[in-house]
Amino acid sequence: MKKVNFSQIILAIFFALPAFSQNDTIDGPPAAFDTMQQDLGLFNSDEILILSLRFDITEYMRKKPRDEYLKAILTYHFNERDSVNKEISLKSRGITRYDFCNFPPISLNFNKSDSQGNDLKKREKIKMVTHCRSENAEYLFKEYLVYKLYNLLTDYSFKVRLTRINYINTSKKSNVINTYAFLIEPLNILAERTNSTPVDLPALTQKNIIPAFMDRMAIFNYMIGNTDWAVTKLHNCKVLSVNNSNIPGLGIAVPYDFDYSGLVDTHYAVPAEPLGLESVRQRRYLGRCRSEEEYKIVLKEFVEKKSDFYRTINEFPYLNEKSKKKMISYLDEFFSEAETASIIIKNLLRECDNF
Repeated sequence: MKKVNFSQIILAIFFALPAFSQNDTIDGPPAAFDTMQQDLGLFNSDEILILSLRFDITEYMRKKPRDEYLKAILTYHFNERDSVNKEISLKSRGITRYDFCNFPPISLNFNKSDSQGNDLKKREKIKMVTHCRSENAEYLFKEYLVYKLYNLLTDYSFKVRLTRINYINTSKKSNVINTYAFLIEPLNILAERTNSTPVDLPALTQKNIIPAFMDRMAIFNYMIGNTDWAVTKLHNCKVLSVNNSNIPGLGIAVPYDFDYSGLVDTHYAVPAEPLGLESVRQRRYLGRCRSEEEYKIVLKEFVEKKSDFYRTINEFPYLNEKSKKKMISYLDEFFSEAETASIIIKNLLRECDNF
């Protein structure tokens, strides 16, 4: 019998369930509590998940608990009549969004078990990006799409799953908050999927990253107008060491958290003061200096993916056409330079550093 990693089992139970069209089934038949123990797949579908999350929303919004977990019940709706409950705990997460958002991002915490029995001290944490404020679903969709764009460039990227979610307040009777969120693939699952090992060394620099992967990430962040990242201190990126690699000592950087990018363009995002930029819509290259030929090789990857990038945005059904056109227009500025290469390479050489 094929051995299945127990962390995959727990996550897989919840990320490969089919969606259904009804928005809200909280008044339907009671859900059964989960006892499933099979591998159903993981972040392998773009179908929207339908979820309900019951917890003390009043306390969550008042305290925004970072250190204390709140008890919650997460319900996965298989179809219009069938669903499964899972007892979990949750707390808030984030830095800027923690302060800015009325409903900050959430860390979902699942008890995980193995063949030796339950260990309640062990948890599988999954990041959930929330609507932040009622008017900000547009930002959520755009950030979700940025993850999908990076997925097109490399498997060394965090997968995401969009969900339609009902937030149900257990402390008082109130209207159900029916909105969207997306889930981010846990780092340990990304590492297992790519046969790599997470590296937690804040003293790393861009010199420690395999050049082709470093340049791809840096140019991607330049393309989307993101300056809110750094390999040093692992700011908004993780580093993986490839198992059995023939390049010892070098890793792969994987970016995340794109709400400060010009492509997403949240109204709370501001560029870091030392950069001297007027807005996050202004691009600044933060990668290492390379030769013109090395830049050309990486830029060619982006030009070849242009139609895929645009198709991913245009075919996404949940973002309005005005926002899609704004995203495409912003990418057009990048590709108008990248397709000739000489102009953009001058910018990269002018702004790059050797760290």
